[in-house]
Amino acid sequence: MLRKLGFLTIGLFDETDPRRGHESTLEIIELGERLGFDSAWLRHRHLQFGISSPVAVLAAATQRTSRIELGTAVTPLGWENPLRLAEDWATVDLLSGGRLNPGLSVGPPMQFERVKDALYPDTDEDFSYARVERLLRCVRGEPVTAFRGTVGFEDFSDRVQPHSPGLASRLWYGGASLRSAQWAGEHGMNFLTSSVVKAEESEDFEQVQLSHIRAFRAHHPDGESARVSQGLVVIPTDSATPAQVTKYRAYAEKRLPRTATPQTPARLMFAPDIVGTSAEIAERLNEHAAFREIDEVAFALPFTFEHDDYVQILTDMAVHLGPALGWRPAA
Repeated sequence: MLRKLGFLTIGLFDETDPRRGHESTLEIIELGERLGFDSAWLRHRHLQFGISSPVAVLAAATQRTSRIELGTAVTPLGWENPLRLAEDWATVDLLSGGRLNPGLSVGPPMQFERVKDALYPDTDEDFSYARVERLLRCVRGEPVTAFRGTVGFEDFSDRVQPHSPGLASRLWYGGASLRSAQWAGEHGMNFLTSSVVKAEESEDFEQVQLSHIRAFRAHHPDGESARVSQGLVVIPTDSATPAQVTKYRAYAEKRLPRTATPQTPARLMFAPDIVGTSAEIAERLNEHAAFREIDEVAFALPFTFEHDDYVQILTDMAVHLGPALGWRPAA
């Protein structure tokens, strides 16, 4: 039975009118709350035409919503200073009333050799799990400096301020490998698994994703109750127009060849996009080995569609697909 239904968007915008795209994202989040979704998640895009500052957009969303949880899936930590990010996240979490669910991953920034001189021209950065551990200490309120006291008229804290006590329990690690799943479990985080995994144990996407979920829980202090959210691309067509259905199927067919075999030297496996009526999608998901192990999802919205398409897809998810999976909308 699906307990929590969420959605993920990249927040694309036109370079000549970026405000409109950001407003569209906020309107989609507001719609999600009205439809009863449990969570809305934003991707990061740097030096591209998608949301580069989810923390700013989510801060705005806290003032336009009252219930829906707000997350990032995921923040690539290689682009961020852990201490500064902890300050931003705590601030937004307090503004939201404790609704922030930050997801993150580690590793070198995308296209690092091309952006290094602009991003880190004078330093050699550590992109290992140690960077995440720094962030965890900051968010958990551990001391980050040996000094605490008053200098003149200024008071100084030895830990990140503001501090939001519940935020650490709502941190998610987005992992595509067995090692990441184990590491996230060992460090007591929640786990985001998406439509991309590394073909390590096999070339069967469902079985690889299933092994990650089980490895995470096996290494987590909470065991089988440790939180996992799955993020596949599903596109319900119940109320779609014939033109929309044609577009959706063409989108999925164009992306299908990459799902046949591992891609790139990293051996990435991609899950096929699922297009169809909610009844058809529910049937396929109930047969999905990894889906049967989880009770939370953050279905990813296709990147290149229009605002009206997202309205139709989200409405069908909430009205038809969610209930077909046993989910009930939040009051």
